[in-house]
Amino acid sequence: MTGVQPGHVVVVGASLAGLRAVQTAREVGFTGRLTLIGDEIHLPYDRPPLSKEYLAVGPPTTAHEFPATKNLAEALALELKIGTRATGLDLENRAVHTTTGSIGFDSLLIATGVRARRLPGTEHLKGVHVLRDLDDAHAIRNGLDAGTRVVVIGAGFIGAEVASAAVKRGLEPIILEAAPIPLVRAVGEAGGTGLARMHARHGVDLRCGVAVSELVGDQRVEAVRLADGTEIPADLVVVGIGADPATDWLTGSGLDIDNGVVCDETLRASELVWAAGDVARWTNPLFNIPMRLEHWTNAGEQAVHAMENLLAPADATAYQHVPYFWSDWYGHRIQFAGLPVGEPHIVSGDWDSDEIVALYRDGDRLIGAIAVNRRGDIMKYRVQISRRGSWDAAMAFAAKRNAAATSA
Repeated sequence: MTGVQPGHVVVVGASLAGLRAVQTAREVGFTGRLTLIGDEIHLPYDRPPLSKEYLAVGPPTTAHEFPATKNLAEALALELKIGTRATGLDLENRAVHTTTGSIGFDSLLIATGVRARRLPGTEHLKGVHVLRDLDDAHAIRNGLDAGTRVVVIGAGFIGAEVASAAVKRGLEPIILEAAPIPLVRAVGEAGGTGLARMHARHGVDLRCGVAVSELVGDQRVEAVRLADGTEIPADLVVVGIGADPATDWLTGSGLDIDNGVVCDETLRASELVWAAGDVARWTNPLFNIPMRLEHWTNAGEQAVHAMENLLAPADATAYQHVPYFWSDWYGHRIQFAGLPVGEPHIVSGDWDSDEIVALYRDGDRLIGAIAVNRRGDIMKYRVQISRRGSWDAAMAFAAKRNAAATSA
């Protein structure tokens, strides 16, 4: 780390990105004052296990816990303010306003993530949940364990994982999706259609192209009413209809807010402010397009890069990243790397089996890859994408992998 260090670095957001940011600050030699602000009452924890291991059958696991957070404040000489929500930002006076008072800073890293969208007018109904934080996961797990009638609104990855957890308990969840094909933005039409078949193979009723009119019930949800008047009985409704960047507290701050905190290629949002994780929207030089990613891998890697740049702005470098995410459905691992440009070309398996590899192209360039139960393949394609590998090279590699699998 070169240059003059800021005296006080404040990180707002105490999930993965915020945690990785403060850890990085100390790892690269920052010796100044360091403050981490988080609105939850829990110590920083890992979110992906909430919809996977935590909802699994059996005693609750601790897979969501970060071992390094037990003595986080002491280990990092950190001022840890959990249960504290940021309410405003005053750039002129270098202060973050919170529910417990104002906190001054010399440099600021924003990592406030996203907030799950809720169905308006359902706040009073028990049994209706989103799945974003630990308390959400605990409530949904209790509902599943009670053997309730489960309706999932939204056939995205979170909804599919909740349905999978219900099936493992012998329940018969119903998934409602407004779009005619699920997951089009994530994996394309062919990919969404192909993955949707997995629900049918496991006996799950997926209904696409349906609109939810309202939730029926007085104090507790009793049914989901569709736009055509159909009512589906429900004791547990999980809403998985996306999320929005947590930027409401930045209104009037002077930062550029447009589907997240707008940053340059180095993740800088203003002279003293940087951003990372789900809330950051930056131009990814690897693809030369603006991106905001809600992926675990990006949150961790981006936070490291943002903090290193914050501490040495004169040496700041662009953040290049190949998007990567995974999801577990019915005991199967789905992985995706890159961008879902166009429609995928299958190079191994098929959508009606539990094993497939398909590639996406942009002209002569490999741009994306999806794999089901082929964990050894996806990272190799991710490396090729990061190197701007050609389509012909990707196809040759796929043929080599298939030949090796056949001879094994």
